[in-house]
Amino acid sequence: MEDATSTRDTEPVQPAVQPAVRVQPVDQRELLELFRGIPLLASLSQEDLRCFEGCDMLSADKGAMIIEQGVGRPFFWALIEGSVRGYKHTEDGARILLMDAGAGETGGEVPLLMGHQSPSASAEALEDSRLVRIGEEGFWRLMAGCPTVREGVLQNMTRRFELYQAVTLHREKLISLGTLAAGLMHELNNPGAAARRAASQLRENMTRLQTLTLRFTRTPLSQDQLTCLGMLQERIFSLKQPPALSSIEQSDREEELSAWLEELGVENPWRLAPTMVGVGLERCDIACAKEAFPPQILSDTLNYLEALISSVQLVGTIEESIVRVTDLVTAVKKYAYDDRRGHQQIDVRDSLLSTLTILGHKFRHKQLRLEKSFPPGIAKVSCMGSGLAQVWTNLLDNAIDAAPEGSTIGIRLWQEADAVCVGILDHGPGIPREHWEHIYQPFFTTKDVGVGTGLGLDIAHRIVVSNFRGDIRFTTEPGRTEFIVRLPIGPQSCSISGGAQTT
Repeated sequence: MEDATSTRDTEPVQPAVQPAVRVQPVDQRELLELFRGIPLLASLSQEDLRCFEGCDMLSADKGAMIIEQGVGRPFFWALIEGSVRGYKHTEDGARILLMDAGAGETGGEVPLLMGHQSPSASAEALEDSRLVRIGEEGFWRLMAGCPTVREGVLQNMTRRFELYQAVTLHREKLISLGTLAAGLMHELNNPGAAARRAASQLRENMTRLQTLTLRFTRTPLSQDQLTCLGMLQERIFSLKQPPALSSIEQSDREEELSAWLEELGVENPWRLAPTMVGVGLERCDIACAKEAFPPQILSDTLNYLEALISSVQLVGTIEESIVRVTDLVTAVKKYAYDDRRGHQQIDVRDSLLSTLTILGHKFRHKQLRLEKSFPPGIAKVSCMGSGLAQVWTNLLDNAIDAAPEGSTIGIRLWQEADAVCVGILDHGPGIPREHWEHIYQPFFTTKDVGVGTGLGLDIAHRIVVSNFRGDIRFTTEPGRTEFIVRLPIGPQSCSISGGAQTT
């Protein structure tokens, strides 16, 4: 009898075959036939094929990596059969789809034309594929000797770069939207939680007040008692602002009042003292209650007053929380509608304040102080679909990133004869001189890997220049950098032309 664990008849496990790429030389005489299905190369003559000396054929299995971003040297390719997917890995780990190429298409010209030393994207075979590969030297011979091919390659390069820029810009907007949404939820959570806590405590106070009121009905109050109680209530309801006390003064007064109330036999003196001191009541202010009420009623009277004071304060907390939520909603509406199409008069001050409201959590996270100079009477600017909120978001975001923790960010607004100007100042390390000429170029960033996409200043620059015919200037030195946005006043600010200067 065979052992149940016997593996005598078991087939050996075969290792999984990894998709591979095979390289073989190409006979020059075969190229013309191969290129007939490649629109870009179909017009080449036998004489033109000298540009393809040294090219080879890649045969890739489905799933094989034909090109790996940052690995090896870039090359130009023409897909004979099959299909290829191109994508780019970003510094924060995301993968951006660039293209799905089928038989007859070409690619690989972007890193060659931009002078990259390695491929700037990856390519994977979606099915078994064959493609002709030509290296850098042959590519430049092809560009120099074949005008038709050169024109087609440049058109493809422009189209692909614009597509990549559009995809990356869309991704940048989604990241900004996610950041703003997270910040908005954080901002809304604070007043929402405060209102909820206050409402819960207010319900408890209403129960206490009802209980104490029922007790009073069992013992009618004298005229002196009613006068004292009315005077204290009037004092409570007339209070507009609590007294400004230091922490030490507050603690000393609470301790003194609590000890006195305990001597009188009042219930919960530890609870009554902070509330009463908070509205400015001292021992002398409630002395009339000690004289007017017998000991058995005094405790209920003072607890009634404490519940009343607390209820008034809680109503104020709920009111403040609702006002805060309303302010946030108003700020978001202004922020969102700032980008609507159509002619509009834009209040730059309101636009700045709305953006500051939404970005408030970022200032608090780094404990940054904000210094604003917003004089009254600043004129509005006129434009078709502004995008100003995006300008302020990007400039403030950069200033917050650059500013040392606990430092100050300054925002000033002023008006010149024909323009409204905004200056955003931080006390960060400054912008190195060698970066000045690249600062508005798309995808250029001085931030750490994964932190910046290099599109913030490019977006701000294009909105100010294209939508407003304005400009952005900056001054910088170690410890002080200020970006100044100048927006012309009047309908002419909607022109599509214009430029920006840098100092």
